[in-house]
Amino acid sequence: MAKKAVASLQTGSKRLTKAIKMVKSPKTGAYMFVESIMSPDKVNDFLNK
Repeated sequence: MAKKAVASLQTGSKRLTKAIKMVKSPKTGAYMFVESIMSPDKVNDFLNK
């Protein structure tokens, strides 16, 4: 189960994207959110991991 939320951020001349995904902890079984700020072309790789 994955939650996909993507927001575009612009800082100066660089275009960045903040991606948030929900992952299940193998130790406790609880869900937690992992956030990362990256270039837009790397978002799909981050969400597919």
